[in-house]
Amino acid sequence: MSPRKLFGTDGIRGLANAAPMTPGMALRLGQAAGLWFVRGAHRHQVIIGKDTRLSGYMIEPALVAGFTSAGMDVLLVGPLPTPAIAMLARSMRADLGVMISASHNPFEDNGIKLFGPDGYKLSDETEAEIEALMDTDVSARLAAPAALGRARRLEDAAGRYIENAKASFPRGLTLDGVRVVVDCAHGAAYRVAPTVLRELGAEVIAVGVTPNGTNINHECGSTHPRYLAGEVLAHGADLGMALDGDADRVILCDERGQLIDGDQVLALIGESWAADGRLRGGGIVATVMSNLGLERFLRARGIAMHRAQVGDRYVMEMMRERAINVGGEQSGHMILSDFATTGDGLVAALQVLATIVAERRPASAVCSRFAPLPQLLRNVRFGGGAPLQHPDVAAAVRDAEQKLGDRGRLLLRPSGTEPVIRVMAEAEEYALVEQVVDHLCACIARVSVPETVL
Repeated sequence: MSPRKLFGTDGIRGLANAAPMTPGMALRLGQAAGLWFVRGAHRHQVIIGKDTRLSGYMIEPALVAGFTSAGMDVLLVGPLPTPAIAMLARSMRADLGVMISASHNPFEDNGIKLFGPDGYKLSDETEAEIEALMDTDVSARLAAPAALGRARRLEDAAGRYIENAKASFPRGLTLDGVRVVVDCAHGAAYRVAPTVLRELGAEVIAVGVTPNGTNINHECGSTHPRYLAGEVLAHGADLGMALDGDADRVILCDERGQLIDGDQVLALIGESWAADGRLRGGGIVATVMSNLGLERFLRARGIAMHRAQVGDRYVMEMMRERAINVGGEQSGHMILSDFATTGDGLVAALQVLATIVAERRPASAVCSRFAPLPQLLRNVRFGGGAPLQHPDVAAAVRDAEQKLGDRGRLLLRPSGTEPVIRVMAEAEEYALVEQVVDHLCACIARVSVPETVL
């Protein structure tokens, strides 16, 4: 398999109207992906959704041109969450689903995610093959004039997703009398998320629902959850949920204004689903970043925790390998495969709300499942080379692991997109964590002549 240059862990992403995120690239991607998926004599179909970024108006028509030139019909659904595109691709038996979004990034960025006909993100191998095809001359393989694809709007796409999300909420329960603040980050869920909550009976305070093309994720949403906390306290809400730009992740907030991260949500869903007999595979899938406190909490209840590398696609891959139906990331990506084939922040929040209603306890009691161990993450930006391979760094790592022993955990992870080493440690004493991280950061800085330590 040839190495991928365009595709990262979550599709293609970059500054809009600059390489690689240009209309020309989107055109070539549409042609290459279209040709890769056109197999057989039936009419082939791709569903394209987007978030609310201004640059979506530039990327979307370029993709349409590419797919139609490859002979694929295009269904346009406009702004909808990423999980909606995955759901539609599968339920409508489309050949491909495409989401135009840069997720939690600022509006200046944009990205493209691809889903197969099964609703799952494409494998690394498939993305590499499509990328290789983009670098070849495909003109001779494009559709003849009479075989060009057509493009049209799918008018009921939002309604299909709304009903699908509502169906994830347990029968027999309602949100009557529950006050919820939902921060849609001026993003893809700005219409559907408040509608789902209202139709389930909640009193909804919707914020971040006036997109203008440039305000997506700006001082709101899952990357700025303190805004959510303020709104929860101001309105006396029972729960707050902050989605990101494409609504595949969520950060929650209890009635006291305390934030609830993905690890606590995994603990809640894992424990409650195990008690109900709904947890499959005997455990959950988290990532290497999830807190050791979560692992200990689950182990004490006979629930295994498997760690995947960072990235929701890798969480899902491990879930499928082990036949597990609950997985997620500390950052708020939650994958509940009984309901979705990718992360769905709204559906995850609905499971938390269901537990709050069923247990008749406040969010602060329901969502504080375990005491997390002190955890510290720092990024070291370096100028070049491979600092993790330096003998001084290797010695420092051995020393740190010896100090932590079985009381904690150490993780050094190079970024896949920039010259940054992520240094994370956790243990029962914060002083030990800080000492270990400080020493390792200083060592990496010393051997790599970094630009800065963040």
